[in-house]
Amino acid sequence: MPKKSYRQAINEAIRQEMRRDPNVIVLGEDVAGGQGSSGGPGKVGSVFGVLAGLYDEFGADRVLDTPITESAIIGTAGGAAMTGLRPIAEIMFADFVGVCFDQIYNQAAKFRYMFGGRAKTPLVIRTTIGAGFRAGAQHSQTLHPLFTMVPGLKVVMPANAYDAKGLMIEAIRDDDPVVFLESKLLYDSDGEVPDEPYRVPFGEANVLREGKDVTVIGTGFMVARAAQVAAELAKSGIQCEVIDPRTTSPFDEDTLIESVQKTGRLVVVDESPPRCGLAADISSIVAEKAFKALKAPIRKVTCPHTPVPFAPNLEDEYMPNPRRIEAAIREVLAA
Repeated sequence: MPKKSYRQAINEAIRQEMRRDPNVIVLGEDVAGGQGSSGGPGKVGSVFGVLAGLYDEFGADRVLDTPITESAIIGTAGGAAMTGLRPIAEIMFADFVGVCFDQIYNQAAKFRYMFGGRAKTPLVIRTTIGAGFRAGAQHSQTLHPLFTMVPGLKVVMPANAYDAKGLMIEAIRDDDPVVFLESKLLYDSDGEVPDEPYRVPFGEANVLREGKDVTVIGTGFMVARAAQVAAELAKSGIQCEVIDPRTTSPFDEDTLIESVQKTGRLVVVDESPPRCGLAADISSIVAEKAFKALKAPIRKVTCPHTPVPFAPNLEDEYMPNPRRIEAAIREVLAA
């Protein structure tokens, strides 16, 4: 099976779906890119190059560069979805959704409900998340809790190249609005990805590593860090069960509860602040549904409740790192 990067996997998924369905369109700032440059349009393909080459193949009618106005991008995409198109709208950084959040949570997310189930909104909103890229506090947040709490939205956080392609195809074919969150630090990671199209269902977690001592659940880029720590601890006989939920809405509660009932311990690793975050939500699910199975208090490894620092040493310490993850695992094992 060929190896492809996370970035290539997403590009391939979108390209294959655009070939399959003429109703799939792409819109956003610089999604073609290169306008007026020596390279010409289509050579950039968005700020991180994920859409490179799509303009060359599908043209300006299906790859639409927009003005710098997130509210217009999402408003246009939501309306287009209701008329039968399947738009993929890009917001460069998740930090910018404050500009267009009304169109997301108060419009697109509610269309099906408000119209009695007769309206479909097959809209994919692609955006980037995560610190560690030296992009400053206004370009580095991980805002999945903000989307996860909105009824009517599906929220996807692929943690590897294989899932990135399969989840993107699933998102494009879904008839509801999907927020597709791409971790900036994963773009150059690679893995085995089939050439042919395939789908990864929403709401089905991936158990990366089985173990009997402690359940460790991570999201996005944190999945790789949790797996790294688990591999190191295995050398000393500690068996961690590592879970990637893949989607935070819908969320696979069954796999998590089954794991905790086996291990009796839970560590949640999540790159968002601790207050009202996903780590708190996951902890509450386990406390409510598997409390009697717990042998130790649940431990959360999150970012602190501060803006993302710009100084590289502070930014690295801000993110959940292997040292903090290992300390949390050892703490619950010692309890």
